[in-house]
Amino acid sequence: MSDETDRLLAIMAALRTPGSGCPWDLEQTFSTIAPYTLEEAYEVADAIARGDIAGLKNELGDLLLQVVYHARMAEEAGHFTYADVARGIADKMVRRHPNVFGDAAVADAVAQSQAWESAKAAERAAGGETGVLAGVALALPALTRAAKLTKRAARVGFDWPDAAAVLDKLDEEIAELRAELPAGDAHRIEDEIGDLLFVLANLARKLEVDPEAALRRANLKFARRFAAIEAALAGQGRTPAQASLAEMETLWQAAKRTERGADQRESIAEG
Repeated sequence: MSDETDRLLAIMAALRTPGSGCPWDLEQTFSTIAPYTLEEAYEVADAIARGDIAGLKNELGDLLLQVVYHARMAEEAGHFTYADVARGIADKMVRRHPNVFGDAAVADAVAQSQAWESAKAAERAAGGETGVLAGVALALPALTRAAKLTKRAARVGFDWPDAAAVLDKLDEEIAELRAELPAGDAHRIEDEIGDLLFVLANLARKLEVDPEAALRRANLKFARRFAAIEAALAGQGRTPAQASLAEMETLWQAAKRTERGADQRESIAEG
């Protein structure tokens, strides 16, 4: 494994060598590569969601390349090396798992999560980050960041008592959005939609659901069912643009029934 890591590092060094390297790679900076890093992380999540293990191997390789890329640029600037990155995360994992690499004991996964968060808070404080919400990255997907912000606030008691209370708040936000629609003020409507999405992220957190993962699954479901509509219409020699909304809704419901039937058959087979 070390040989393959060394080979990858050597390849990246060659790509970034002035004069003999790749012109495109030589032009890149942390800022220009960052969007690709995010994209590769999402593609890893996508492969997992689709159960594509072969694809996951490839996507993890692409993500690893992003780490190597950033580390190489940092080394060129004299900041740190890939070895420093690997050492840093190894040290952190040992430090945050005293139950495995030390004498501490934890009762279960919940206790371990609490100990982990306490260690993170201590590290943030040592680094000068003192607020309850410190360290929740701005670059996170908005739904994920909303859930993380409110999870932090909940630790100090700033939270709804239960999911039912969040649902009441959701009804309130929907009413506020409805009230803004007649005036057509785009800024106010955007503000209310933001509030609505923020409450939905809170509801997901209270129900122990990852809001980002839930939305990704909903996106996949929509794309799958709409593809079924297109396939059914193609069998008739038509496209969605040539069908009525009522026809497409009928085909949508048929796709839902087909999926549910397949789910039931799978459940019976597993039972």
